[in-house]
Amino acid sequence: MRKAIFSFIVAAALTGTIGANADAQEVSVKKGDTLWSISQGYKVSVEQVKKWNHLSSNTIYPDQQLKVSPERKQYIVKKGDTLWKIARENGVSVDNLKDWNHLQTDLIFPNQKIAFDSLEGSEGSLERQKESLGKTLTVKSTAYTAYCEGCSGVTKTGVNLRKNPNEKVIAVDPNVIPLGSKVHVEGYGYATAEDIGGAIDGNEIDIFFPEEHTALNWGVKSVKVSIIN
Repeated sequence: MRKAIFSFIVAAALTGTIGANADAQEVSVKKGDTLWSISQGYKVSVEQVKKWNHLSSNTIYPDQQLKVSPERKQYIVKKGDTLWKIARENGVSVDNLKDWNHLQTDLIFPNQKIAFDSLEGSEGSLERQKESLGKTLTVKSTAYTAYCEGCSGVTKTGVNLRKNPNEKVIAVDPNVIPLGSKVHVEGYGYATAEDIGGAIDGNEIDIFFPEEHTALNWGVKSVKVSIIN
């Protein structure tokens, strides 16, 4: 659907309704517990537990309350939301969201509160994101809108960008980045490869923006793209 090519790099925006901070998960220290045993049980590091509880040593006591997760943000589910969409927009995985919210299925409901790790001061969350990123490419990036000349507004995979202007979508050469791939684009954030274009060849991508002036703000840029899955 791409004809007009514009350049881009913009900061990724966090969409959706973010509520107040959720309390960090806490555990009561039992006789015989150590920071190491507690950290292993909750899959965090000793240094993280010490940081979250402002501890200067490894000494802990029975009945002491310890935070074993960082403070979390809360997202209020809106009509049409899915766990996958919420995860993508907030830079986490669906499995993370299900684990943090004790969800057995992907089913969610409007007005439901979904907690996720705050990226501020959450070393564990940042490390998990880095570890999830796979192959990284350096590509030439340009940008387009759903209303460019000759554009239908519908991607190769069927996403109607005129009806869904908040979708984070890129057009790719499917021989390099397969359609449907989840990616992280430097300066743009998490997106999905949903489109192709006749002018896109090899290590090139075209990024969707809902507004033309945003797409026009930049010249052709070289950026890094990490393919997640």
